[in-house]
Formats: sequence, C-alpha cells, structure tokens
Amino acid sequence: MLSRRHAVLVTAFLVFLSGSRQAFAQADEIQVYDGGLAPVGTFNLTVHNNFIARGLREPAFPGSVVAHRSVNGVPEWAIGVTNWFEAGLYLPLYSRDKDGGFGLDGFKLRTLFAVPNADDRRFVYGANFEFSYNAKRWDTTRFTSEIRPIIGWHLKGWHLKPVDIIFNPIVDTSYDGFGNAVFAPSVRVAYNASPVWAVAIEEYADHGPFHQFHSRSDQSHQLYLVVDRAGRQWDIEAGIGAGLTHGADGLTLKLIVARDLKSFRKKP
Repeated sequence: MLSRRHAVLVTAFLVFLSGSRQAFAQADEIQVYDGGLAPVGTFNLTVHNNFIARGLREPAFPGSVVAHRSVNGVPEWAIGVTNWFEAGLYLPLYSRDKDGGFGLDGFKLRTLFAVPNADDRRFVYGANFEFSYNAKRWDTTRFTSEIRPIIGWHLKGWHLKPVDIIFNPIVDTSYDGFGNAVFAPSVRVAYNASPVWAVAIEEYADHGPFHQFHSRSDQSHQLYLVVDRAGRQWDIEAGIGAGLTHGADGLTLKLIVARDLKSFRKKP
C-alpha cells in the first residue's frame, strides 16, 4: 500500500501530465534540485539571478522579454514543513531587457517532496511541483506548472572525494494536452573538494513538446561550469553557461545566494 507522501506524489504527477506549456528561453531559476530540504520549522531565503550576456535576439512571442542582455531573477521563500516536505513561494519574479525595461513577471508556488536526510544517503529521490501565475510579457499562458522529478546518487569510496550525480527530468505544462508537454531535463555532476567547496558541470535542455521534439539544432542545450560554497550563514552558487545549439542562449551568468533566516521549531 502506498505511503501518504507517495500517494501525494502519484496524484500530483497524474494531474500535471494532463497538460503542457510552451518552451521559453529565459528562466528566473537555473538550478538542479538535489532533494535537499530546509530543516523542519526553518524559514529560508534563496535569491536567484542570471544575466544573459549573449542570447536569443528575437522575442519568443510578440511583446515578450527579449533574452539578449536581459537580467532575470526571483527571491525564493521556503519553509521546512516535515522531514520530507518543503513549501516555497517565488515572489516577485522580475526581469529587465533592453527594449521593455524592468518589469514583474508573476509568482510561483512550490511544493517539494523528497526522501528524508537526502544529503546523507547514497541514493536520493523526490519530486518538486510548481504552480505559476505569469505576466503577459513572460508567457502566452497565464497559468502554467512544472513537475520536476529528482533522482540522484552521492557516491563515495575509491579514496576519492564524494561525487554527486543528480538528474531532473522536468516536464512543463499549461494544461492543454499531454502531447504538448515540454521535456526540459537538467543534470548535474559535482565533485566535492571539501565540506565547503564543490565544482560541478550542469546541463540544461529543452527538447520541445513530446508529440514532436524539435530538431537537434532548434533544441536548447546549455552547459554550465559551476562553483559552490557552503558557508556557516550563506550558501553561494555561481556559474557560467555556454549554448551548444542554435536554439540556446550563447552565454549566461548565474548567481544563487541562500540563507536560513529563522527557525520556528521549539527547542526541547
């Protein structure tokens, strides 16, 4: 019989598979999820920012934000609810491009389910669900969503530092039919040089809708070199990404800064 959290995951997955969304060049968040959760009762803030130094110059649709020379980002507010569930809010999503200037792009609700104590396990799994309200400049559809399964391994041994392999086979949806579902997977391979420092290679892709994937040259594939620092108070992730196909932005810089703000858990 399914456990409570497994039943929630299966139900949410079936709901998401009923629709899809259009592919879009920019992203407010460029990150591979590894199943890590905020401690129960702890309030966390993560600020995402990226700058597309050399990107696609044509708008994805009339009036949309143009990727080239744009800044995109969002503060992400999260709280650990249980040892297997974290709730989050992205607010406000924002961007600035050379044509439209600065503007707000909407907000997102997030629910993250993962195996407890993922950082200490060899095999980790989970799923993240996002529900988005989009401004007209950001997406042609007002309401969209994302399902992000999480599959990963923390490998140790052979007298090597720990190596992480994480895969997120993401599906985006705007609730207009399974055939239009967009497959946009991401993967991360990280080498943990110390408990504080890690270096990683990440790949982000957009293959297009399931009913007909884009040709290889029209797909979006970006490869990132990333450096992470886990400090006592601040976690910092910085990366530089290069486009591998004509459908991808050519050069993107990303910066993610995170900190636990407050714990609401009563001390024993």
